[in-house]
Amino acid sequence: MAKVEIRNVGKHYDAYEALEAISIDVVDGQFVILVGPSGCGKSTLLRMIAGLEEITSGTISIGGRVVNDLQPKERDIAMVFQNYALYPHMTVAENMGFSLKINGVAKAKIAENVDQAASILGLGDLLDRYPGQLSGGQRQRVAMGRAIVRDPQVFLFDEPLSNLDAKLRVQMRAEIKELQHRLGTTTIYVTHDQIEAMTMADQIVVMREGMIEQAGTPLELYDSPVNTFVAGFIGSPAMNFISGTATPEGFRTVNGHLLPLPSDQETGITYGVRPENLMLDDENGIPVEVVVAEPTGSETQVVMRLGDHQLVGLYRERVQADTGDCIRILPDKSAITLFDEHGQRTN
Repeated sequence: MAKVEIRNVGKHYDAYEALEAISIDVVDGQFVILVGPSGCGKSTLLRMIAGLEEITSGTISIGGRVVNDLQPKERDIAMVFQNYALYPHMTVAENMGFSLKINGVAKAKIAENVDQAASILGLGDLLDRYPGQLSGGQRQRVAMGRAIVRDPQVFLFDEPLSNLDAKLRVQMRAEIKELQHRLGTTTIYVTHDQIEAMTMADQIVVMREGMIEQAGTPLELYDSPVNTFVAGFIGSPAMNFISGTATPEGFRTVNGHLLPLPSDQETGITYGVRPENLMLDDENGIPVEVVVAEPTGSETQVVMRLGDHQLVGLYRERVQADTGDCIRILPDKSAITLFDEHGQRTN
């Protein structure tokens, strides 16, 4: 285990600036997830930590040692890739133990480490099989096992679940989080899926266009986003945004509707409310037109129209509504977020 310190790290490709002055502290044993849209620089940063990309500026330290000029094998890290990167001609056991073998570790020690990792991951009955004989989830476990046998200071994961189906992704999320908690190994994980980030991370780092927008715990980012980008990226369904103007009477939308505000908030031109905070209120609510109601069993997601704005509400109760129906909603004024003309939070 080790602390990872990233200080003012930049990456340039000729005139293109992929990363700009990135600074992150990853505490010993912490599970940190880098999240953001495609092209934001998260995978580039992970590859720089691993030593697979050169650092243009700044420093990266692992366990108190600057690793800028060290080869990947000298950094005491283990990386799990999106495509598993297994050798098809090797058995599961051979794949898991290969890095130890090329480093000259004794056969008995390799077998011991492989057996231990296989036991942790439930691969004991698959050690003699080849990757082509395994399911996607089993191949991902083998890739994780190959990382575990090295007993590294840091695990690096590069979108490891993106090739799995939805049900298996949910299962593997829980397995990876439980495994990291059990081993206590510092982990940096890259994904574009904010649900993975919310459910797995101790700390989330939200990136956009080579810069950090916000870092914090999942609930800190969900409850207190610093701008519209973070507010819209974290949460599924995403936060609703309504244009207008905050006034002493309430928030006046561009279509003239008046929405409730916290009593002390009178600045902002964008009104943000999460889907679960759009309450149904037949008596005092604002009329909206139902676009579609989508029951999922435990919840109902309702897409609705308020003037020129399309909103999404999320309800635990069964909502009986058809396309074109009118229902009444009332935002919970204690859960409203306001943003200024630059998209920055004002309350």
